[in-house]
Amino acid sequence: MSGKLYIVGTPIGNLGDFSQRGIDTLTDCDFIAAEDTRVTLKLLNRFEIKKPMVSYHEHNKFKTGHQIIERIAAGENCALVTDAGMPAVSDPGEDLVRECLNAGIEVTAVPGPCAFITALALSGMPSRRFTFEGFPPPEKAERKKLFETLVNEERTVIFYEAPHRLAATLKEMAAVFGTRETAVVKEITKIHEQVLRTDLVSAAEKYSAEETKGEFVIIIRGCEPRESADMTEEEAIKYALDLVKDGISKTEAAKIASKESGFRKGDIYKKLI
Repeated sequence: MSGKLYIVGTPIGNLGDFSQRGIDTLTDCDFIAAEDTRVTLKLLNRFEIKKPMVSYHEHNKFKTGHQIIERIAAGENCALVTDAGMPAVSDPGEDLVRECLNAGIEVTAVPGPCAFITALALSGMPSRRFTFEGFPPPEKAERKKLFETLVNEERTVIFYEAPHRLAATLKEMAAVFGTRETAVVKEITKIHEQVLRTDLVSAAEKYSAEETKGEFVIIIRGCEPRESADMTEEEAIKYALDLVKDGISKTEAAKIASKESGFRKGDIYKKLI
């Protein structure tokens, strides 16, 4: 009989947030698949858990993932953890979960802290409908393309970002989204937890002038709904021009204006050029 894969959420900063069920699962499993064994060892030591670990991360996930699946298929139970938060959410554990399911291995979860959900609750932004985009692409052109596809998104938009890219990312977001309301959340549950509620332009200016540390969550308010039925062709063209002024390409601006107004993209694009 094969074992199980347990997806175990771990604290995102404060070790006191680890659940008793999480502790029990790590204690009872046969081995732990950890993103960084050094980070997980601190957690194990805190709760006096002694358990063998294997390193499972973005750069070895295919080779190690196959070995983990073989061990589970042979009857061992594996607990999957990430450095902080819920594995398989913007995390290479997603691939291991999928491969286990494809292999007919039972997968179960031990819920725990999740940074983007906690940040959303702290932000005060609308939370009934939102879209989580994870980390923006590392390439500037790809980031710009992604942001442009979201400029007309009415739902709250959530990103993760690393400290060394934060200033550049906020600057690019401001160029696309303008002065859209935002919340930049860092060091959640830690001593220096901070929630900056401001607009994107102000946030870009602030973080371009100071050194940043820690992991960040960026939350952007969705755009206001537009009444497309009331939009004339002249208004649609003006709307597209405003998008271009905000840094969006003419092609993408025409596409967005067309979707909002009902007028043909090609006709709007001709006016733009």
